[in-house]
Amino acid sequence: MRAIIFANGRLDDTQRARDLVHDDDLIIAVDGGTRRAWEVGVEPQCVIGDLDSLTPAEEERLRASGARIIRFSPRKDETDLELALVRAAFEGAESIVVLAALGGRLDHTIANLLLLALPELDGIDVRVVEGLQVAFLVRREALVEGEPGDTVSLIPLGGDAVGVTTEGLEWRLNDDTLHFGPARGVSNALIAERASVRVQEGQLLCVVTHASE
Repeated sequence: MRAIIFANGRLDDTQRARDLVHDDDLIIAVDGGTRRAWEVGVEPQCVIGDLDSLTPAEEERLRASGARIIRFSPRKDETDLELALVRAAFEGAESIVVLAALGGRLDHTIANLLLLALPELDGIDVRVVEGLQVAFLVRREALVEGEPGDTVSLIPLGGDAVGVTTEGLEWRLNDDTLHFGPARGVSNALIAERASVRVQEGQLLCVVTHASE
């Protein structure tokens, strides 16, 4: 099962987002992300968060549509998106696509990307998608798909990434270490439709910027 999570950030390309949604997806909205789902033309099946961004009329529309509303106190340790990701994992999602999670406040953008490292998401294919950009975490190994010329950046998270090996990228790594801090892994490029990334220790944030549709 795949889950689509609508966060409450900027959604610049509604048509591309609409094309990503399938009829059998579990649609989860993160509080005001409900409006992002409506912009795309889908009704959330589950809305989660403190719901401080929704009006009473919007809540009523959700109830009328049969959506599950999972409300949390505003005085909580987790962000609403964190709660949504954990909920999707609890519901049995094998893959998760997160939309409208980037742009706007810088702290939210950084925190949203770091949520990819949640232990509850280990073993689940989680992708943060914004227009032509896709971000995901490489814990052990991953496949990168696109077109030759697409930009691929590999950024260590939480410490050094040791034993990094890539195939299908212009600047190949062979059992190398990408140190936490320096930007050595930024702006590599696909030379084929598929590339592989493996890491022995640590983890990598992989950001793919597709050159075109």
